[in-house]
Amino acid sequence: MEHRIIAASDILLMPSRFEPCGLNQMYAQRYGTVPVVQAVGGLQDTVESFNPWENSGSGWMFEPNDMRHVETRRFIDTVNDALTTYREYRESFIGIQLRGMAKEFSWDAAAKSYEDIIIQAKQDDYRG
Repeated sequence: MEHRIIAASDILLMPSRFEPCGLNQMYAQRYGTVPVVQAVGGLQDTVESFNPWENSGSGWMFEPNDMRHVETRRFIDTVNDALTTYREYRESFIGIQLRGMAKEFSWDAAAKSYEDIIIQAKQDDYRG
């Protein structure tokens, strides 16, 4: 049921205080649902904040306050940015959806990334 709700939504609000990985924002992007997340843990690793000048990003992020709590004003402002884009800049919103749907979250991509890091570490070790 959870996947159906996420897939049927246009925007997913995820103002988590702590999120070591998070799967919902990855599911959302795969389904074309745009995430609005607090920049913590795995959320900031898997959601790229929308930049209208570069036409990049797969969602919106807002920064937590110093205590790592949800900053209400920042959250509301970020949700308003998402809603404004949805209502007034539909082409940009569709671009965000498409970029999110194109993201690769499979283990194949993660394994390749780890392999690249290990190879680089070996090369650095031999050099010096």
